[in-house]
Amino acid sequence: MKPEAYPEVTTGVEMVQTHVSWIFLTDTHAYKIKKPVDFGFLNFSTIDRRRFYCNEEVRLNRRLCPDMYEAVVELRESEAGFSFLGDGAIVDYAVRMKRLPAERMLNRLVDSGEVSPDDMRAVARIIAEFHRTAPTSPTIADNGRIERIMFNWQENFEQSAKFSEAELGDQATLPDRDREMIRAWVFSFAARHGEFFQRRVDDGFIRECDGDIHLENICFEPDAINIFDCIEFNERFRYCDTAADIAFLLMDLDFHCRTDLAAALLDEYLTRTGDQGSAALLDFYKLYRAFVRGKVESLLSADSGAPQETRETARHKAICYFRLARGYVERHRLPTALYLTCGLIGCGKSSLADHLGFELGIPVFSSDILRKRMAGLPETEPVPEPFARGLYAPDVTAQVYTALLHAADKELADGRSIVVDASFSLKEQRNAFIRCARSHGVPCIVLHVQCPEQEQRRRVNERQKRGSSPSDGRCEIIEQHALRFEAPSPDETVVIQVDTTAPAHLLTNQVYAALSP
Repeated sequence: MKPEAYPEVTTGVEMVQTHVSWIFLTDTHAYKIKKPVDFGFLNFSTIDRRRFYCNEEVRLNRRLCPDMYEAVVELRESEAGFSFLGDGAIVDYAVRMKRLPAERMLNRLVDSGEVSPDDMRAVARIIAEFHRTAPTSPTIADNGRIERIMFNWQENFEQSAKFSEAELGDQATLPDRDREMIRAWVFSFAARHGEFFQRRVDDGFIRECDGDIHLENICFEPDAINIFDCIEFNERFRYCDTAADIAFLLMDLDFHCRTDLAAALLDEYLTRTGDQGSAALLDFYKLYRAFVRGKVESLLSADSGAPQETRETARHKAICYFRLARGYVERHRLPTALYLTCGLIGCGKSSLADHLGFELGIPVFSSDILRKRMAGLPETEPVPEPFARGLYAPDVTAQVYTALLHAADKELADGRSIVVDASFSLKEQRNAFIRCARSHGVPCIVLHVQCPEQEQRRRVNERQKRGSSPSDGRCEIIEQHALRFEAPSPDETVVIQVDTTAPAHLLTNQVYAALSP
């Protein structure tokens, strides 16, 4: 962490940790030291292994960003401590790279809305050309056999068992039931579609790929798009189907709720490669990539040497990646449908809607957000109107529900499911949407969201204190809302009772269980 330990002049040194590396950042460069860990699929336990894989990292990453990876350098002992200078005893090795601007990493640009479909098409062209020219051989192609693929899966299932409730209690990132459900679907898919995998081998699509193409590993500079940090530590992860390689980035765009960018990326990639046969396996490989990311983040969350904040962030991300993996399974099982939240103020409607939309990859239309937009107001600007007055008067509410109905009609007409997040307090409000769903031949599923009144009031008070919600629900109008509320009944349509006292990330399991055949 000392500036004088580096060959270049720097005003300071920052450190970033992953589950397998320490990265030290100077003003102009990054130095990556591999942790002495052995996870089975990755073994950096000796200095000779770390030196070898440092050299592999430089060699392999120069394929997609030749100017970024400069050299493997020695970490030496000195009188003042460890240093990348001098001629003291070598204690370890590091990869020396040019430092890329953090604000130009693709994950940040996507989250800030600075990435266009054309940008993703540019990325797709680079990956398509990389895949087209990537080497293959009988040894490489052997990794596309179903037996090899399922070996990787079985390894993942075994290694992820340590993140279950039995091992971690309420700190679990992957509940046993979810892991077993994903496992059953994966093995069933593989058993039913073995010919798909063999065809990919026969057609030459198993190549020496990157193995780790996701948003955090792509940097948009003014004059270059750098795709860096490929898999260097295990050939069987790098020798893979090109569909599995592109699926990683598609999955990560799903994770960031940008299916529009994923569609542009895939369209350009297929146009450039002509690989229409990959479509049959993309969801299988997106599920694989989400599961692996969940495992990787879980490993970091369990690293006692990492800062607590880093571990907590990793745990949250792990849960989200595993939930996305579960969602990919449900997407293959559930039909196109119109989902309506229904419930009182503060019962957790929006939380359920957001989780369902994220996991199933379907749009969520919120009455709270739409109401503010129609009034020309910022989404989070408080409007503490009396009950059913002003912005919440019956005629305004009717306009909001009409706009939501138009949105639902359009999505269903295009063959897509949709979640409409609103109170749906009145039967007549629900009936209009039920008729819309029936006109498109799809079910309308009402999610009746409930929690104890004490918890309801606690949530409303906390939400008001944060001041970042588009909802204007307040404790003083809960009783009035309850008096006007007409609870849904099964004679209307499919109604699922959802208890939102469960952990937020597991709420959707109640929906999936109710819709199981």
